[in-house]
Amino acid sequence: MLRRFESLGRSRPEHVDAILVTHEHSDHCGGLAQLARDWNCPAYLTQPTYFEILKIYAESDTPPAGQTGPKTKGRRSRGLERVEFVRPGLRFEIGDIEISAFAIPHDAADPVGYAFRSNGTKVAIVTDLGYMPELVKHHLREADFLILESNHDLDMLKVGPYPWYIKQRVMSRTGHLSNTVVSDFLADSEVFDGRARHLVLAHLSEQNNTPDLAQISAEQALASRPADFGFAGALHIASQRVPLGPFEL
Repeated sequence: MLRRFESLGRSRPEHVDAILVTHEHSDHCGGLAQLARDWNCPAYLTQPTYFEILKIYAESDTPPAGQTGPKTKGRRSRGLERVEFVRPGLRFEIGDIEISAFAIPHDAADPVGYAFRSNGTKVAIVTDLGYMPELVKHHLREADFLILESNHDLDMLKVGPYPWYIKQRVMSRTGHLSNTVVSDFLADSEVFDGRARHLVLAHLSEQNNTPDLAQISAEQALASRPADFGFAGALHIASQRVPLGPFEL
């Protein structure tokens, strides 16, 4: 994360009010304890997610960065001292930003997406979900900036290098969204209002997707919308290696 700030020509933040966590999988919380200590800020997450993270820390034999001495079971849990629990369906505030956490279908303890509102602008982020229930679609409405998972191309996944049990997990209703599912959502003017000024497709698999496939699939879906509900925003494809932005809203 710090390298990404630097690549955007920005120094590391001097002050952070909070870190919001969606779920306990390592690619979403691996640096949580270290960053929370460095920035002296609380982590916002659901209670089941918190306890799963403590289990992960307790099972680790490696002390966190900056600590020396003998390896001690559970030592990393001390890096998560400031915690604020959130609950799906309830709103809370951090500064002048109102935040809604909402449940998403993924194979984690209590995964959530987030929607942020401030000064009449809404930002929504949802990745790591196996399908799009009506509740998720509801929380994505009226978003001015939308970050949405477009994880895999089904054909690439089926013939790709993953073991079959992992392929089944990815394709399941608690796995990840395919380009096809995302395209169906974007094409449907009754569920996607097309209001977003920026639409970011994120969490692309490097083994089972390509930026071109995700972009073409989304562009075709957006172009098929009725003229009265056309999408006039900008489509972006997020990279795992190069950060996007910053964006002005």
